[in-house]
Amino acid sequence: MTDIRVPTLGESVTEATVATWFKKAGDAVAVDEMLCELETDKVTVEVPATAAGVLAEIVAKEGDTVGVDALLATIDEKAGAARPAKAEKPAAKAEEATPGKAAPEGAESAPANESSIEIAVPALGESVTEATVSTWFKQVGDAVVQDEMLCELETDKVSVEVPSPASGTLEEIFAADGATVEAGGKLGRIRGGAGGSAAPQKARPVAAEKAAEPATARADVEDAPSAKKLMAEKGIEPGQLAGTGRDGRIMKEDVLRAMAAPAPSVSSEPAAPAIPRAPVPAEDAAREERVKMTRLRQTIARRLKEAQNTAAMLTTYNEVDMTGVMGLRNEYKDLFEKKHGVKLGFMSFFTKACCHALKEVPEVNAEIDGTEVVYKNFVHMGIAVGTPTGLVVPVVRDADQMSFAAIEKKINELGIRARDGKLSMADMQGGTFTISNGGVYGSLMSSPILNP
Repeated sequence: MTDIRVPTLGESVTEATVATWFKKAGDAVAVDEMLCELETDKVTVEVPATAAGVLAEIVAKEGDTVGVDALLATIDEKAGAARPAKAEKPAAKAEEATPGKAAPEGAESAPANESSIEIAVPALGESVTEATVSTWFKQVGDAVVQDEMLCELETDKVSVEVPSPASGTLEEIFAADGATVEAGGKLGRIRGGAGGSAAPQKARPVAAEKAAEPATARADVEDAPSAKKLMAEKGIEPGQLAGTGRDGRIMKEDVLRAMAAPAPSVSSEPAAPAIPRAPVPAEDAAREERVKMTRLRQTIARRLKEAQNTAAMLTTYNEVDMTGVMGLRNEYKDLFEKKHGVKLGFMSFFTKACCHALKEVPEVNAEIDGTEVVYKNFVHMGIAVGTPTGLVVPVVRDADQMSFAAIEKKINELGIRARDGKLSMADMQGGTFTISNGGVYGSLMSSPILNP
């Protein structure tokens, strides 16, 4: 027997709710096939099968709360080995899904399953459950080699490049440019060898059938338990929400997002736009241009406005005599660049000054957790960077232990990666303090908004 247990759920997350089981006791499962979906306060986690066999027992039912490493189910590997004819079922399903297709049953679908490789959405980072397909670099029918970049995904925080898992031909694209996909979802399919093109033709009618029956399929979808509880508490009807979970399942994040959105009109009159605009003269409207915001910019706008509404923010201005710093920089900047291969800017001085100040006033480098104050005996300095796609804040870790040269090199490296969209989730997590140099935009003074 193989135990299926609750995986690590992320930093500070100790329990989850079993949202949905995709298999029943007695069902055959394959390695890495998705068994169930867990829901935490922050993310939705899919639990794959760690072995092939038969799902012998489900220990944690839908709606149960489970802790990290708790037992979810058991798989009987020996029972799976005793079932011989499992390979025939996909062919039968393909035949049912495409009525009117005659002859080529197993002869066509079995090789397609063996030689076709699906392109999956990679892990998107902690608390990130979905992404938008930004750009496909290949088209259906193009030849690809392993690790060649196929497409680029855009999340609320970073851009993620998706490499080809194998060499072959791009057989089908499931998620076109602009489509929203979930972590672990499917982007497309690659045929690894010289195969025919019958498989994609079969798959498309199935997808079309699924797309054509949202109303009936929705009735059979079980929404996440925490979402149902929250909807009941807030008096929200499921029909008012668009679910982002599997098969349109409403997740807790969907309810929270709807609660944060501007309230629509509740009168009996036709619904008005969520954000009404003043009438625009026709001659002006003809000269307007509407450009959809990227997910990153939408998230920046939403989160900064939330912070402005909920956080206690204060701005105070103090003048500093920079004469000494200017003289020191002018005297050593050429020698510094020659020795270290990076220019001596002002940000290293600002970073060092902040690190010294945070040592002297540790409360500013602390955070409140419940009824406790958590003092940080280190400084992970966030450096705000303006990029063409929006403002990001990569983190210089242990900045208080770094030299001027090390700080300048790290800031330069993070700045380049930010502008190229190459920052990872880890690059932007864990900051204890943030600085931003508004002077590069010609600002005399700036009032920042906290980034939660």
